[in-house]
Amino acid sequence: MLEWGVAHRRDLPWRATRDPWRILVSEVMLQQTQAERVVGYYRAFLRAFPSPGECARARPGDVVRLWSGLGYNRRALNLHRAAVMIHDEHGGAVPAGERALRALPGVGPYTARAVRSFAFGADVAAVDTNVLRVLARGVAGEGVTMGEAQSMADRLLPAGLSWEFNQAMFDLGATVCTAARPSCGLCPLRRQCRWKRRGLTDPDPWRGSPSVRTQAPFAGSDRQGRGRLVHALRQGTVSRTMVASACGWPDDPARAQRITAALVDEGFAEWTSGRPPVLRLR
Repeated sequence: MLEWGVAHRRDLPWRATRDPWRILVSEVMLQQTQAERVVGYYRAFLRAFPSPGECARARPGDVVRLWSGLGYNRRALNLHRAAVMIHDEHGGAVPAGERALRALPGVGPYTARAVRSFAFGADVAAVDTNVLRVLARGVAGEGVTMGEAQSMADRLLPAGLSWEFNQAMFDLGATVCTAARPSCGLCPLRRQCRWKRRGLTDPDPWRGSPSVRTQAPFAGSDRQGRGRLVHALRQGTVSRTMVASACGWPDDPARAQRITAALVDEGFAEWTSGRPPVLRLR
């Protein structure tokens, strides 16, 4: 795996740094988003906010605007809140410890492990969906929970080589052991893979893993209306009478008001004190 990883490593900008802030930014952006889509946003974001302090001093709305087009806008707000916490509680330095990282907004078990491995060299495996797929198919030969996959990856991890191991596993799952059409002939584990040895018969072990979820359709969802409203707010303010149209639901103002209230509660947006008040990014 390590030899294969060196020969087939994708050229991604966050792999050229060990700076903890840059690693954290990349990992938050990569949550539920393919690496190729992230590259441009990652570079633009770090040009604007090269340190936690500069991000913390910006308005939340400035961070959300820069996130435009990347999706899952809550990640932008969480990253801003994390920057404020890093600035206020950690002297502007991303913490290295598991507990301190997990306390940052938007940082879960996977992101904390990825930052610890890629920025601080800790001997921890980082298991995302791609890695879980490799482990379920190639090592377990059956569906596995995220906890089982994590324990398996931790056992396989070679001491002192967590960066190399994790990157190789990411690349294998993303480019060879793909969800729809795995390229088994190119896989360095093809002779050991349990699913391959039984003829790739159904069911696919990965599909049977409890951690694999099918996301509800985007079209017509609250997520779609929320995204439309955030996009409108990036362009300027939105009056109370135009909120439903901005969400794409002109005939369902109650639904639009519910989405608006959630954005205000979460700190994305605020009503101005003018008469009449208008909605704007914070």
